[in-house]
Amino acid sequence: MEKRLKIRSLLIGVFFFLLFFVVVGRIYWIQVVEASNLREKAEVLWTSTEILKPTRGSILDRNGRGLAEEAPAYTVALNPELIHQRGIADEVAKGLAQVLKQKDEPGYIAELEKRLYELATKMRPAPKEDQYMIEVEVKQEGWKINAEKKRAVEDFIKQLRDQLKADGKPYLNSVGVYLKETEKRYYPFERLASQIIGFVSRDGSEAIMGLEKSLDDQLTGKPGKLVKEKDLKGVDIPGSKATLTSPVDGNHVKLTLDQNIQYYLEKELRRAQEEFKPKSMTAIAVNPKTMEILGMASTPDFDPNAYWQSEPASYRNRAVMDQIEPGSTFKIVTLAAAIEQGLWKPQASFESGSVKFQGMKEIRDHNWSGWGTISFMEGLVRSSNVLFSKLGYEQLGKEKFKSYVEKFGFGSKTGIDLPGEAAGNINFKYESDYARATFGQSVSVNAVQQAAAFAAVANGGKLMKPYIVKEIIDPKTGKPIQTNQPEVVRQVVSPEVARQTTLALEHVMTDEHGTGVNAAISGYRIAGKTGTANIVPEGEKTYAVGQYVVSFFGYAPIEDPQILIGVIADRPQIKSYHDGSLVTLPVFKNVMAETLAYLGIPSSDSKAKTTEAQATAKVPTLTSLTVTEAKQKLTDAGLHVDVLGTGDKVTRQLPTPGTELQVGRSVVLVAGAVGNAQVPDLTGMSLRDAVEIAALLQMDYEIQGEGFVVSQKVSTKGSKKVLELTLKPFSESDELASPTPTPAEPGGSSVPATSAP
Repeated sequence: MEKRLKIRSLLIGVFFFLLFFVVVGRIYWIQVVEASNLREKAEVLWTSTEILKPTRGSILDRNGRGLAEEAPAYTVALNPELIHQRGIADEVAKGLAQVLKQKDEPGYIAELEKRLYELATKMRPAPKEDQYMIEVEVKQEGWKINAEKKRAVEDFIKQLRDQLKADGKPYLNSVGVYLKETEKRYYPFERLASQIIGFVSRDGSEAIMGLEKSLDDQLTGKPGKLVKEKDLKGVDIPGSKATLTSPVDGNHVKLTLDQNIQYYLEKELRRAQEEFKPKSMTAIAVNPKTMEILGMASTPDFDPNAYWQSEPASYRNRAVMDQIEPGSTFKIVTLAAAIEQGLWKPQASFESGSVKFQGMKEIRDHNWSGWGTISFMEGLVRSSNVLFSKLGYEQLGKEKFKSYVEKFGFGSKTGIDLPGEAAGNINFKYESDYARATFGQSVSVNAVQQAAAFAAVANGGKLMKPYIVKEIIDPKTGKPIQTNQPEVVRQVVSPEVARQTTLALEHVMTDEHGTGVNAAISGYRIAGKTGTANIVPEGEKTYAVGQYVVSFFGYAPIEDPQILIGVIADRPQIKSYHDGSLVTLPVFKNVMAETLAYLGIPSSDSKAKTTEAQATAKVPTLTSLTVTEAKQKLTDAGLHVDVLGTGDKVTRQLPTPGTELQVGRSVVLVAGAVGNAQVPDLTGMSLRDAVEIAALLQMDYEIQGEGFVVSQKVSTKGSKKVLELTLKPFSESDELASPTPTPAEPGGSSVPATSAP
């Protein structure tokens, strides 16, 4: 018995020893051998990684006004478990459907309510499963709600709480409906420049079109990451480490567009669209010296804040993407070429109406009977096809003519920094193609190409590369990290040829027969050209009857062109081609007038007066001449004269000979001995001018104060006269409270304001 107990005790001891050994071994295995692997698995379970979205860069106009920017937005989220516990799935679905609805159609609301109910009852856990609450975003194709709907959702949440409280049900400060703050892309000017800017998807995950898409790499930025440790219920573990990688916000993009000029274009296009109901209209405004795009618009357009409500055709940036037959606006190429080759003789005559070249059908003017024998200039202002086919095809020759077409940039892309540019077509197959291209048929171009060609004439013959992105800006520093500058593609014609072409185009605006007279603006000299082209319907080979593309391109003021505008209307509802000017010319005139006023560009009349007033003349040598002779010389030079002293001959002068003075200014002469000349009234003069007068009269001077002369006194010290001057700042001087004319101005004191060149 005792032996059996000993054996049993030994076995139990061995068992527990082995058990202890196994436990210790297992602990060793877990804590040492498998420690790193298990820790990695555990970290996955307790680590929460949150992707930090960067702020998308803004798109700005040239003056820094936001055209596309990030704005606060809110997403509704549901907690199905809480909603299930409170038994309010029906109330949530019906109530939110009414709050979030975008239209009152019964079918739409019913569908929205159904979707919300599915979300409110989704992922309902079994009783023994983990009770961690999961938020489910409510999205109708990724929508985000604005501040107004956010307030409505907050009111709805409060109503649910009040209802639960009244029913005696617990709600624990939550009814399972939440608002998550986020950002959405916002276009504050709505339709303005929508086809240029483009848009991003409703949930902000994808750039769809326009600059939003083509510059997505610049605008998007880089996401960051926040790594935290949480327990199974999603609560942060106290004392745990957090790793933050900050997001890098996207760059801002500043455009050459001017929001005001863009508005002028769109306003006028919509007015004309409403009145004449064309298939589409396009307008472009540029700085002809740089080819910066100041405005670019097409109708119909759309609101990128609600792009899904518009037809995809309205997204099209027609100024860049559409190819059209230009018609007579293309005659600018033939005209400039003819002038450079010495073929343009304004007073020479030709027989209008029709012309026939060998091997092709006759070419006719839009007025088939013509206007009889008329001058080249009248042929231009009446837009004669016969004249331009004779100049371009017959006299210039097809090869040389085509070389000018290519030099002006037609047939190849301009390289503008906008997506989807069309290259146009100048692939002439037949002799008739060359002949008809001289007046704008048998070619296709886009609006930007046309604007660049007109700008080349306006700016002295330089074809410029158009661009719309002015700067890429660092969002942190606000400083440009990339800047685009004007780029000359080539010299198309000489400055003198460009000037003569401009003067010829001015006749289109001023001549009694000119096709552009209704676009003239009082006080401004404008150069421009109208165009009317027939339409060849898709799949057809001949022109359709009564369907036209009408256009007008012009720039002002011709002495120093600052703004160039083009307008194109595709198949407006007009009675005949003669009415085409009723569509495009008012648009051009109204936009040009508003733009000239907005930019503060003086009229041609005021410029002429300013130029005349600022003309200069060199001061002649007058010493040793008689006062009479000196006065005559100064009068002939357009200068006034003031004489100090009583002698017969000029002994000193101010300014010195050769000095450039503005016409109408005064020259001071000392007649006779300097010592006999009286000191003029110097009150109101600057120190510099007063000192020059003292030097002219060979007098010493003493100065008290600073500013302008308020008093003067001549005293004698020893054998010399001394001019004592007291000066004060203008604002402190009672003597200067009523300003007198500047001494150099006609009718003022007899002393010039300055003598230095």
